[in-house]
Amino acid sequence: MTPLLSVQGITKRYGAHIGCADVSFDLYPGEVMGIVGESGSGKSTLLNCMAGHLRPDAGSVVFDTRGHGPRDTVTMSEPERRMLGRTDWAFVHQHARDGLRMGVSAGGNVGERLMAVGARHYGDIRDKAVDWLERVEIDAGRVDDRPTTFSGGMQQRLQIARNLVTGPRLVFMDEPTGGLDVSVQARLLDLLRGLVRDMGLSAIIVTHDLAVVRLLADRLMVMKDGHVVENGLTDQVLDDPQHAYTQLLVSSVLQV
Repeated sequence: MTPLLSVQGITKRYGAHIGCADVSFDLYPGEVMGIVGESGSGKSTLLNCMAGHLRPDAGSVVFDTRGHGPRDTVTMSEPERRMLGRTDWAFVHQHARDGLRMGVSAGGNVGERLMAVGARHYGDIRDKAVDWLERVEIDAGRVDDRPTTFSGGMQQRLQIARNLVTGPRLVFMDEPTGGLDVSVQARLLDLLRGLVRDMGLSAIIVTHDLAVVRLLADRLMVMKDGHVVENGLTDQVLDDPQHAYTQLLVSSVLQV
């Protein structure tokens, strides 16, 4: 089977500081990869290099495109990469405000992404926006309300609807439950797990929360100081960690 995404030797430096160093892995269709590590471990730098938000100093990010097969997104033109970001890719930010137009209605936020891929019929766009609001458990009656009137959990669910409405095949998630209350986190995780399963999505999730990857990720990479120190099946890594740093991460959660 051809990998959906093949990451080879991704390296990013900030002067003398290493953001991430020589990271390689393959992600297959329908697979969810979790990336964990403490703050400053390099996981967000890696995610942003893969998603095209940062240009790596070395390495390739090869995506199996629908029309042209495997393409290195690092060397793609900017317009090609932007189109990929509207169609087959999606990016869920930790802070929903970074992924939403706060001055535009909830329905407008979802509809904008449809219009970016060519949708023009207002009635169809609105109907699809309402359908997606309901899929992420937002009352259809809020379709004309602005995100500023929503709770943090609702804003995050709206950001997810905006991202998934075009049926992407790969979703990048940066701390998707960060900053939310525990009860709101649980509801959001349950929603994400259902959407990933029902849509057959591939996803890469960066988080410091091991409970998030335990619930969502098939495989897990552990990062420290820009390097991958351990990787494998999620349950295997969490239940029988081999690297001293992973052991420390797992034990710190157990002691809480």
